Amino acid sequence: MTDSRLVALQVLLDVLDKGRSLDAALAGRETVFSEPRDRAFCRTLAYGVLREHRRLGALRDRLLAKPLRRRDQDLALVLELGLFQLIHLHTPPHAAVSETVALTRTCHKAWAGKLVNAVLRRFLREKTALTARVDRTPAVAASLPDWLYQRLATDWPQQLEPLLAAQNQHAPMVLRVNRRRSTHKAYQARLAEAGLEAHPLPGFADALVLAQPMPVTDLPGFAQGDCSVQDGAAQLAADLLDPAAGDRVLDACAAPGGKAAHLLERADVTLVALDSDPSRLERLDATLKRVGVDARSMAADAAEPSCWWDDQPFDRILLDAPCSGSGVIRRHPDIKWLRRAEDIARLTALQGRLLQALWPLLRPGGRLVYATCSVLEAENEAQAAAFARGRDDLRVVEPTLPVGTRLRYGQQIRTGESGVDGFYYACFEKH
Repeated sequence: MTDSRLVALQVLLDVLDKGRSLDAALAGRETVFSEPRDRAFCRTLAYGVLREHRRLGALRDRLLAKPLRRRDQDLALVLELGLFQLIHLHTPPHAAVSETVALTRTCHKAWAGKLVNAVLRRFLREKTALTARVDRTPAVAASLPDWLYQRLATDWPQQLEPLLAAQNQHAPMVLRVNRRRSTHKAYQARLAEAGLEAHPLPGFADALVLAQPMPVTDLPGFAQGDCSVQDGAAQLAADLLDPAAGDRVLDACAAPGGKAAHLLERADVTLVALDSDPSRLERLDATLKRVGVDARSMAADAAEPSCWWDDQPFDRILLDAPCSGSGVIRRHPDIKWLRRAEDIARLTALQGRLLQALWPLLRPGGRLVYATCSVLEAENEAQAAAFARGRDDLRVVEPTLPVGTRLRYGQQIRTGESGVDGFYYACFEKH
């Protein structure tokens, strides 16, 4: 039997030492599992330690007599795995301690077994005082890097506490029902017949929230395209773009294809789907094929239309812009540790270039929707304001979304509002 703890440790090292995304690290390591429960436990450990990485590290460092050497990063994470099991999984202490000590042998650090045993047993004796001490630092309590905590505190001073809490919660599994094949009510009944509980999201036309997450292979008709997995906030892009049959539509940063598929499920449009990464287009094409729709996909830089545009204007443009991902941290906790403060300036510059490049491609009377999965003002309202200001050919369309805070140019959804991810939408029409 493959040791889930060892594989989780390897995944954590892939993310924190090598800078790989959590999805890529898991995909590269999970093939060793023959039992679904071992795979599930590995994911629980990897996601959980990344969510709580800073707080667990602060506890670990207070328990150590002296800091670990840089080359013992694996041992540092072994201790975090042990602490996570004791704090968040409520693993019986004897089991958590003995299994974590055993992990030191598996990862060739047997000399550290006594150290791990002593650290975890001391934590059990002193956990109330220790956790109170580390939680005095708000960024540590929220398990965020300082730069991201400060940005969130500046942008959301009144809503900071619920936002931080939502970022560290488990996200629900949300389905998008393919309306070419069914309705969300009919598919909900189909799930119930299969013994699966789900409920609709008020105001979200195609969404169902599962009571329990599950492998997509267990969903009725998933392989045939009857449903897809997509958060409710991401589904709002199709509502705002609102294409009509026959429209020519551009999805400028389309991979992995969820929003493109949703648009094509909604209306018979001609869709051009771009992405700068050819490998990501393979996922997009597979997604579209599964749900039974077609688009013209191209590997191209949306900010350089002269390299790919055929001079035919678009009726609708969706710019789901590259961003920090700060609104989807609960689904991708590796974002906390892979993003850097300096990335925000680079991303906002790219977002601005994309808006400037794509606006001339929109026909008069057409609509452009700017979207991010971010909760940072610099990427959202400030970006939309900078683009719209001084443009005589632009009209701001007030988003009518079922969730979020209406701002001057767009609408901001905070992570966890109505149970959905953090997103921003601004909608512009050309005179």
